[in-house]
Amino acid sequence: MFSLQRLLGRDDVFFDLLEKSAGEARESVRLAVRLLSAPDKALTSLDEFALLRKKDKRITEEISARLTQTFVTPLEREDIEALSNALYKIPKTLEKFGERLLLCRHLVGASDFSRQVQLLESATDTVLGLVKQLRAAKLDVVKEQNDRLQYLEGEADKLMIELLRGLYNGETDPVRVIALKDLYELLEKVIDRCRDAGNVIFHIVLKNS
Repeated sequence: MFSLQRLLGRDDVFFDLLEKSAGEARESVRLAVRLLSAPDKALTSLDEFALLRKKDKRITEEISARLTQTFVTPLEREDIEALSNALYKIPKTLEKFGERLLLCRHLVGASDFSRQVQLLESATDTVLGLVKQLRAAKLDVVKEQNDRLQYLEGEADKLMIELLRGLYNGETDPVRVIALKDLYELLEKVIDRCRDAGNVIFHIVLKNS
């Protein structure tokens, strides 16, 4: 049956879906923390990663479907799609981290990822807060939170250099170096994904302010 409401859209439906996607990104960090703290349950954790990523993919697909079915949207279509895709890449990259960690667990042993995890938690918390700010579209608040994301990304870059310096000291087994470098780069990429999402949100709010 033809629905005028569906054609015109509801102002909140896209915001709701984007917030759900950002929430799944935040949940993927919690799964990573659980995986790192309980390596004996790695296979269960990977299943949870896959389920979460599939759930977020369904959200992304629903957003795309609604964009084709809705005549009036609260934000420009390309902006909604860009943000949706940026958010989806966060749990997708963390799932890849979980897979690589499982493959090389015997090589990395009890390596400490706590500093990267702290940055990830802060970054995904900030992304979720930014997505929630889309409804109010307060430029000063969005700029402040986006600046925080830029700061966190910078801290992640500095930490990466520090970690690589430790790996390249000539005392670490070369295969272990390769494994850890791969894991470090994946975690840094997640921070980059969060920064990308923040930049999209800032661009949206700036354009509509």
